[in-house]
Amino acid sequence: MVSEAPPFWWKKGDPRAWLLAPASLIYGYFASRRLRKAKRLEIEVPVICVGNFTVGGAGKTPTVITLAKAAKARGLNPGVLSRGYGGSMDRTTVVDPDHHRARDVGDEPLLIAREALTVISRKRVDGARTLIKEGADIIIMDDGFQSAVLHFDYALMVVDTIRGIGNGFLVPAGPVRAPTTLQLKYATALLKLGRGNAADPFIRIAARSGKPVFEGKVDPVGDRDIIAGQNVLAFAGIADPNKFFSTVEGLGANIVVRRPFGDHQHLLDDEIGDLLTTAEKQELVIVTTAKDAVRLRGHHGRAEELAAKLTVIDVEMAFDSPNTARLIINEAIASFRKRRLLRP
Repeated sequence: MVSEAPPFWWKKGDPRAWLLAPASLIYGYFASRRLRKAKRLEIEVPVICVGNFTVGGAGKTPTVITLAKAAKARGLNPGVLSRGYGGSMDRTTVVDPDHHRARDVGDEPLLIAREALTVISRKRVDGARTLIKEGADIIIMDDGFQSAVLHFDYALMVVDTIRGIGNGFLVPAGPVRAPTTLQLKYATALLKLGRGNAADPFIRIAARSGKPVFEGKVDPVGDRDIIAGQNVLAFAGIADPNKFFSTVEGLGANIVVRRPFGDHQHLLDDEIGDLLTTAEKQELVIVTTAKDAVRLRGHHGRAEELAAKLTVIDVEMAFDSPNTARLIINEAIASFRKRRLLRP
């Protein structure tokens, strides 16, 4: 499955948004009702939800990985719960990064499973219970804030500073997943990710409502000179490919050819062939993201050939304050203990 937000969602004043506004009112009614009325199941371990206000990537997955690493450093055994978006498996599954393919379990769960116990499940309650059976003593949810199925002890909402909340309209007129004032009510804190300013007006509203606002950034890891001075073909199937292209240019490479694809998109043989042929003819280094690379793993033929020729630019999220991740984990545990004490 490919997820690609319409470009007009991220622009102000587009008439298509106003035309779709009545449908957004209907969507917003049901999204609000779910957040207000849903009965959230409480489970036996602390739950941290990493969500975002809009459709599309905001940096949730690298944030989840950073929190999982911090939980392990604290002596905990974190379990990550994902819906497995982009994968075909519809049963609750413990992800094995050495066995599963992205086509089965989704690309993001495969990346997360390198760092922590990870379960995919269309039914989040079943997934949480499986994580507990597997030994998790704290659960980190990758998304799931708007589903309102599980009770969470801490909700960290990630905001992309380049895109912000787009045009501010709800789906389908815009990218917002539920009325922002209501989402803020159930959020514990916000994470302002990046160095852009598109999110600043919304961040100010959140700060005035008393929500803590943390800051962080996503940067490349590994050898920063790996592509410096080289002519490259860059391709990316993520929510905002331009972010990746900017990263590549920031590493000193000259992007001769850029190929954006849809988020989570599995490339067809002719698309793979085009990438290989173009790079060979123009003598270009092929660079891509870790998400795109993991989608090629476990395949044969041209996909295997492309995977062998890739230079992968991996990234990690870091909070501006090194104590933030530990603070979030500690507050989630404190909230969990409080609700257990208050339970009849």
